[in-house]
Amino acid sequence: MSDAAEEKDRLRKSLVERRLALSPKDVEKKSRAVAELIRSLSVWKNAWSVLLYWPIKNEVDTRPLLEELWRRGAIALLPRCRPDQPGFMDLCACGGVEDLTVGSFGIMEPAACCATQEDTGEPFVPDLVLVPAVAFDAHGYRLGFGGGYYDRLLAKPEMDEAVTIGLCYDFQRLDGLPTNAWDEPVQGVCSESGLKWFR
Repeated sequence: MSDAAEEKDRLRKSLVERRLALSPKDVEKKSRAVAELIRSLSVWKNAWSVLLYWPIKNEVDTRPLLEELWRRGAIALLPRCRPDQPGFMDLCACGGVEDLTVGSFGIMEPAACCATQEDTGEPFVPDLVLVPAVAFDAHGYRLGFGGGYYDRLLAKPEMDEAVTIGLCYDFQRLDGLPTNAWDEPVQGVCSESGLKWFR
């Protein structure tokens, strides 16, 4: 294992442990602060299509934002992992919690009945993409769980038109991270104390 890979593993273990140690009250309070910052953005207010994630392991809770999209009739997209292709996800439109099922890695994801871009014949082009991570650095690069799912997703040509924002807690914002040539940065990072744009 390379020095960079060892450093990523060390950081991943330390930061996930710290996140898991957050109390439910802390998660709710910090997630609410992040959600309010996202709600203040014009790209959120005007978004017709938003890609979110279903939170696991005390990640910033996006479910209130997801429910808000459903209420206003916007297109809410969630990723669905391809069981036969590790590292790849499809974007699926879902209209309510009844459309979700337990999928890969025990994460709630759109059921087989939910449309993907392959079903529609056109790529889903979100106005806004909210991205999870174990950590983000001061240039928008992220540390995930090592599967490359979001790097592949963010590298798709249709994502060039989307605004991409990483969601995390303050302690997950680091000065720097070991990076690889295939790592895809986000345009901004939002935590409970504020949002910083990089590009």
